[in-house]
Amino acid sequence: MDLSNSNEKVIHGVYMPRGYLELIPNPKDNEVNHIRATCFNNDIVLMPELSTFRVLPWAERTARVICDTFTVTGEPLLTSPRYIAKRQLSQLQDYGFSLLSAFIYDFCIFGVPEIINSKTISFPASTLLDNHDQPFMQELVDGLYHTGANVESFSSSTRPGQMEICFLPEFGISAADNAFTLRSGVKEVARKYNYIASFFIETGFCNSGILSHSLWDLAGKENMFCSGCGNEQLTITGRKWLAGLLKHSAALSCLMAPAVSCRKRYSKESKDLKESVPTTWGYNDNSCAFNIKCHGEKGTRIENKLGSATANPYLVLAATVAAGLDGLQSSDGVLACPEDSTDLYQSKPSEIPLKLEDALVALEEDQCLREALGETFIRYFVAMKKYELENEETDAERNKFLEYFI
Repeated sequence: MDLSNSNEKVIHGVYMPRGYLELIPNPKDNEVNHIRATCFNNDIVLMPELSTFRVLPWAERTARVICDTFTVTGEPLLTSPRYIAKRQLSQLQDYGFSLLSAFIYDFCIFGVPEIINSKTISFPASTLLDNHDQPFMQELVDGLYHTGANVESFSSSTRPGQMEICFLPEFGISAADNAFTLRSGVKEVARKYNYIASFFIETGFCNSGILSHSLWDLAGKENMFCSGCGNEQLTITGRKWLAGLLKHSAALSCLMAPAVSCRKRYSKESKDLKESVPTTWGYNDNSCAFNIKCHGEKGTRIENKLGSATANPYLVLAATVAAGLDGLQSSDGVLACPEDSTDLYQSKPSEIPLKLEDALVALEEDQCLREALGETFIRYFVAMKKYELENEETDAERNKFLEYFI
């Protein structure tokens, strides 16, 4: 590409058919017909955000730049997860807060697959990376550092071949950008080593995607979740934020565990056949859906553990902010006693649906998240998920053999 052509794309963007980014599951489906009115056949414009330009050390003569999506008339694409996340962060700023956050991801590394026949892929029994002295992991972490995504730690996880990466927290949209970079980078580096990387959930274990976050003032000087006086309990602001997460946990779970297999992790501790499980929270308790960590130099922070590694990080960020903001403004979740109690009283106990169908209903009925994420996006998301549920059997067979990776 010559320089003049590059300059033109930087200024005017890159045009492409809208269908490359948005799918139409079934043109005859009534759930999708009203979405078709948003002109799927039109072009959209990718406008590069030049501050995200980074040379990729694991690919020759290749750089990464993250783009925002617009219609040809200059309006933001309402189904763009990154736009939705940036809009929620802007709302948060309007209320005088900023968000410091980081994602913690599990993913799996497999050896070279063996092709048994044209339809079946089988993996060797033993997966790789039983320790973190592998050249693959070192190249991945070094590469992420050069893209601006600073890794705080990486380690083997709960089974051979499963790795965990934790990023250093950053303000604003950068946390989701880092997660997005990891999801593509880990697969590209793995390919160099003839490995296969997957964030997909297999039956029996979980690749989690945790969002660790805390609320700060606009200057980024004061953590609003802790008093700074040696008191490890959540502040009133923190408790209200947590109340919002609890209140919207059913709808949140739909966006954070967006596939049937993802939701099996919610019932792994339960032996009873139930339709939902209680939303749990606690201090320094990794078994809870919302774990309030009160140790370390980062100060008090909340880990949103509803997510799987297959969830879109921009949607996780956006929905968490929307739910937390509602908690700050709402009187549904109140404190028993600001001085010495950590109890949160809600008009209705929080429950997480175990079935994706029920979670979709919860998302559709959650007026706060509908408004925050946008009616256009919610309708599109629900329509796509209903289509996936209708085709669950064939998709499940494909997913089991990792023919495509999420």
